[in-house]
Amino acid sequence: MEAMASSSSAAKPKPSTTLRVAAFSGSLRKGSWHGGLIRAAEELCEESIPELQIDHVDISGLPMSNPDLETDDGDGFPPDVEAFRDRVRAADCFLFASPEYNYSVTATLKNALDWASRGTHKCWADKAAAIVSAGGSCGGGRAAFHLRQIGVFLDIHFINKPELQVRAYEDPPKFDADGNLVDAETRERLKQVLLSLQAFALRLQH
Repeated sequence: MEAMASSSSAAKPKPSTTLRVAAFSGSLRKGSWHGGLIRAAEELCEESIPELQIDHVDISGLPMSNPDLETDDGDGFPPDVEAFRDRVRAADCFLFASPEYNYSVTATLKNALDWASRGTHKCWADKAAAIVSAGGSCGGGRAAFHLRQIGVFLDIHFINKPELQVRAYEDPPKFDADGNLVDAETRERLKQVLLSLQAFALRLQH
């Protein structure tokens, strides 16, 4: 009986599947907090969540979405766009680091979302995603809400909790001058977001 009790109370085994997380920053600024959030996510995965592999996808070089650039009846795209779409398709789930511009997502991020939604193959569909943001009093929350609305049409499945909306101007400092995340509490909150994304992505795969 003791052996059975010990076996039943043992911790569940950790997931053995490695998930590729395509991560996108909606900010192009060199010292962006959102780039810093993705770098911190990479560090956290290397340190304590090895089953998640962050692929930081640079979206700064994408041309503005324009059907005139498409070929093959809408299924052919410029080389940079094709390469971007391949990385989206190869991902198991997504991490969006989305700043808030005028109550919404940035044009850069919306452009990337649009390019990967074109053609007969909808690259975003049926995959898990998480949103992290940083900003003023709302921490980018209004942009996160708008991104969820966009995701409805794209069939992206966002985790609901936990949320990470960093109030970057409040003490203690959250980022250094280079945009690196330096606040220990925020790093732990980011880790919990990543763990939730991992669990949800695995659920969707099964």
